[in-house]
Amino acid sequence: MRIDKMLANLGFGSRKEVKKLLKDGAVKVNEKLVKDPKQHVDPEKDVVTLNGAVIEYKEFIYLMMNKPPGVLSATEDNRDETVIDLLELEDQVFEPFPVGRLDKDTEGLLLITNDGQLAHRLLSPKKHVPKTYFAVIEGEVTEKDAEAFKKGVTLDDGYHTKPGELNILKSGLMSDIELTITEGKFHQVKRMFQADGKRVVYLKRLSMGPLALDETLELGEYRELTDDEIIMLMDYEP
Repeated sequence: MRIDKMLANLGFGSRKEVKKLLKDGAVKVNEKLVKDPKQHVDPEKDVVTLNGAVIEYKEFIYLMMNKPPGVLSATEDNRDETVIDLLELEDQVFEPFPVGRLDKDTEGLLLITNDGQLAHRLLSPKKHVPKTYFAVIEGEVTEKDAEAFKKGVTLDDGYHTKPGELNILKSGLMSDIELTITEGKFHQVKRMFQADGKRVVYLKRLSMGPLALDETLELGEYRELTDDEIIMLMDYEP
């Protein structure tokens, strides 16, 4: 990889700005001054420093966010704030994107990455990756509903969903539930309960495949996945 491309990819400026850093003698590779922007480096083997600080290169970035309500699961929007707007600039330079979507008013686990291959595997309808949600439902949810969800629910457009696992935490005029589904149809959780004559008043995603929300993250906060979490996702087969 060319040294100017590596530094530009990591957010140290445009190609023009990076060339100036090189010309000014700010960059060393294996303790040797480098001024040629075309010089190739191996990020896995060579030690690159900028003004004496070691530069760690990574091709992919994997972030876990506790998505807050009111923010779009999108890379950009002309009107509303997006989850990418919540990232630090040092993370935005990797041009990550949300893996799947959470509704604007839905909270919880959102994976953000620039690894298209991993995203495709997690989102592929053929993979049936389970996603678990906590929800507060207006209306009494009973075991009859749980049995109905096991068979799948017919939505307002006639689509019959795949079976869902409904766990009732508290039943009453306002019910607390957990629901695990293996699809990601538009507003699916809300539409499943709507088809059952009930309304979702609060929705939070708890997990996606083997990845569970870090409950220490406040709404809007995020962190990089640990090495163990990344390996777990890479090896995951539903």
